[in-house]
Amino acid sequence: MKYGKRLELRKFVAPEFVFGEGALDLAGQYSDNFGAEKVLIITDPGVRKTGWAARVVSSLNSHGINYAVFDHITPNPKDYEVMAGAEFYTSEQCDVIIAIGGGSPMDCAKGVGVVTTNQKHILKFEGVDEVPVPGPPLICIPTTAGTSADVSQFSIITDSSRRIKIAIISKTVVPDIALIDPETTTTMPLELTAATGMDALVHAIEAYVSNAGSPLTDMNALEAIRIIKTELPGVIRNPANMVSRDRMMLASLLAGLAFSNASLGLVHSMAHCLGGLLDLAHGECNAVLLEHVVDFNYESAPEKYQKIGETLGADMSAKTRDGRKTALLEYLSEFRKKTGIHQRLTDMGVKSSDIPRLSENAFNDPCLATNPKQPTIRQIEKIYEKAL
Repeated sequence: MKYGKRLELRKFVAPEFVFGEGALDLAGQYSDNFGAEKVLIITDPGVRKTGWAARVVSSLNSHGINYAVFDHITPNPKDYEVMAGAEFYTSEQCDVIIAIGGGSPMDCAKGVGVVTTNQKHILKFEGVDEVPVPGPPLICIPTTAGTSADVSQFSIITDSSRRIKIAIISKTVVPDIALIDPETTTTMPLELTAATGMDALVHAIEAYVSNAGSPLTDMNALEAIRIIKTELPGVIRNPANMVSRDRMMLASLLAGLAFSNASLGLVHSMAHCLGGLLDLAHGECNAVLLEHVVDFNYESAPEKYQKIGETLGADMSAKTRDGRKTALLEYLSEFRKKTGIHQRLTDMGVKSSDIPRLSENAFNDPCLATNPKQPTIRQIEKIYEKAL
């Protein structure tokens, strides 16, 4: 009898999570479980306007837990915002952190936590497994269906002096609990729904073709792709459809579990650099770059991309590899446009003179390590040029 190849020894990380309507209102109960005396709520001004942060406050009040609110956070959270949040956490004598919002508040909250326990500047934790001591208990409540910071071991922070994004990758920044309530996504404008949905799609695709993938991450990634192909266009057509909202939040969760354990690739390396240098929206950058990176990567993982194309519903029946690649690229381009993302990098303010610096930064981004094909700086430049 012949046996297949045995699986390699692998470690997987994921937080405890509660998924479904009403999860948001468990913030007080879980804070109480952690023995919280005073909670720091980290959010941003836009989320505060939606009323979701007020729901968290109400939940805390019902359990008699004091709180303070820190909302001085911008998209692509900056190092100085993290440091200000850590100082505020200490001055307010907090002992638990709740992050509510998209990726920016959640990434900032992870940074605040590790700064307060390790007493070092946030930029000192750049890299893999560079956080010696875990932060205080962290509860994450996502309000977008895409970033997956609520379940990942990644925190992405902008180094404001170098104008690049750094990646902090450590099991110590995995939240203790994620409260995933699809209702919170109903206040997203359509352009944010599209951008975060495309971010989730890129998470799933890059995790699936990652050279650190595994059967467990592959399963989550493919299911996320299968859901997104139907539900993202559906929720854009009918934003009030809560079934589609639920499904997109599930896809975000699955994609997050996949990439947190398989890592990402060149799309994210390049998008991180656009966000760091020019402060551009992360999801839109991913969406614009995706088809160009797939074009570059395809020959290194044709079977994987074949499966992605089939899962998306692209016509992958061409007899030649080039024909199948073309079919997938055309599908991805049309799918992006269906979500309302028609712009190119030029439309987003990127200049050809930016490309050398962007490419050098992308070449040094840690997500590049798990890309199926290792590019040169010049090859990265050519991909940026195609996306202009």
